[in-house]
Amino acid sequence: MKDFIRLIRIEFQRIFSNNVLLAIFFGAPILYGVLFGYVYGQAKVIDLPILIIDQDHSPTTDKIIDAFNDNETLLVKDLRFTPGNIMAEMPEEQYAAVVTFPANFEAAILQKRHPEVRVDLNMANILNANTTSKNIQSVLMTINAGIEIEGLKKQGMHPNEAMNAYESFKINFNKLYNSSGNYLYFMLPGLIAAIMQQIIFLAMALVFARDFEDGYFGKLVKESKWSLYHITLKSTPFLLMIPLMWIIVSLLIPFFNIEISIFTLPMLVLASLLTLASMNIGMLFSIAIPSQLKATELLMVISTPAFVLSGFTWPTLAIPTAITNVAQFIPLTQFLSGFRKIAFYEGGLTSIHSEITMLLIIIVVTFFAMLILLQFKISSYLKKDKQTISQSPE
Repeated sequence: MKDFIRLIRIEFQRIFSNNVLLAIFFGAPILYGVLFGYVYGQAKVIDLPILIIDQDHSPTTDKIIDAFNDNETLLVKDLRFTPGNIMAEMPEEQYAAVVTFPANFEAAILQKRHPEVRVDLNMANILNANTTSKNIQSVLMTINAGIEIEGLKKQGMHPNEAMNAYESFKINFNKLYNSSGNYLYFMLPGLIAAIMQQIIFLAMALVFARDFEDGYFGKLVKESKWSLYHITLKSTPFLLMIPLMWIIVSLLIPFFNIEISIFTLPMLVLASLLTLASMNIGMLFSIAIPSQLKATELLMVISTPAFVLSGFTWPTLAIPTAITNVAQFIPLTQFLSGFRKIAFYEGGLTSIHSEITMLLIIIVVTFFAMLILLQFKISSYLKKDKQTISQSPE
């Protein structure tokens, strides 16, 4: 036991002697968590710039333009009366849309000729385009309904009858689970989990690869010839430090006033399993690839697309089945699936049974793969060392 504690101290010394590892392990989650928190701090997209071309100059178009000005999502950046070269100006001015009212617009409405409002959307940014389109449509449909109702009232119809004649049924949207549509609630927790998986991958990729490179592995083999001993030795410092990092990054949730339940037993279980699965994958790569650079590069191949493949932001139904099946073996996929059920749907352990099962499978498979592969490397080293000793001159 004394020897094990002595080796643990050495492991801590080796970890804290690596400035790059320390910067990534302790700095990245906090820095990126705060950075992303402020990036999405506005919570929703507002002031999307639009250009309005009013070729009619009528009270009706003035009323519509006022309605656009009252919409918090849209910003009327410019109002003009001639079209100009829209295709050339849109990239330069970054207009989200150009709304054009044709000449004689009001007269055509009064004559029931159904004039057309042209909306040119900038589709270079899909999020901005969809948000702009939705809000422009909302404004125009509201004004359109108002004009129709006013027309019926002028024909002598009672206001209530005019309203009922135009609106045959009502629509009531009840938004559940993040009812405000807050992007911060949606994005930050998922990004924090992705960062934690990535830094665990990077940290664990170095534990054995570094030993292989600088020869320290030989010294450890002399302490014990059993792979389980070495896996326990390498894991212990990170099993002490990673929970500390989880506590720190989890405090970003209340710091940014994100009202979701994360300090619960199901979330603790889920975070613990994500940690163990990520540690095992990182150590497996570190054992299999005796090069710090190559081990970290290959793990980056896994972790870089993990957030997209997880289905957290892009629905898995729209992802090819083969890719979705592969993504199931990335710990982050299971964590984010379970996270949504716990944090937003307020589910318990039973609701994340499938995610827990998959994470346990990843942990068990990678653990035994580590045991076997590391034991093989230890046996190979001892055999090679024995041959070297036997061949050396007495």
